[in-house]
Amino acid sequence: MSYLVRMLTGVVIFLGLCTLAWAADEKVEPDKLPQKVKDTLKTRWSTAKITVATKTMEDGAVVYDIEMTQDGKKREADIREDGSIVNFENQIAIKDLPKAVADAVKAKHPDATIKEAMETLVIKDGKDVVDEYEVLLTTGDNKEIELTVSVDGTKIE
Repeated sequence: MSYLVRMLTGVVIFLGLCTLAWAADEKVEPDKLPQKVKDTLKTRWSTAKITVATKTMEDGAVVYDIEMTQDGKKREADIREDGSIVNFENQIAIKDLPKAVADAVKAKHPDATIKEAMETLVIKDGKDVVDEYEVLLTTGDNKEIELTVSVDGTKIE
């Protein structure tokens, strides 16, 4: 009997965790975004085309993760319900990665090829400031890896 109780308890816990994971990110149609989020998008990225929008919770606040394209490049923005920007990303040419970032990636994964590069920016004192870089790699055995690299290349995750 105790085996059955343990098994049922495990199933209930598993289903609960699956429900939490499913509820964590909710796809949102662009026309259903809150007006303040739409206003921010219109102001900052007026010609961008939204490709994916999801609603999630970050640090107890609702945040909309907006993936878009503009002028043939990928863009991404995390925007709170009130329209304030958490951060945003711009696709950049691989050749435009800072040398410290490119060297750090090459040192950690010498057999990999950089496939895509994004700069992550935050707003500090009213100015857009590069906070870190995201780099998508293809390894020698054809696996894709995404790395986050500090501006000076000293921290790679």
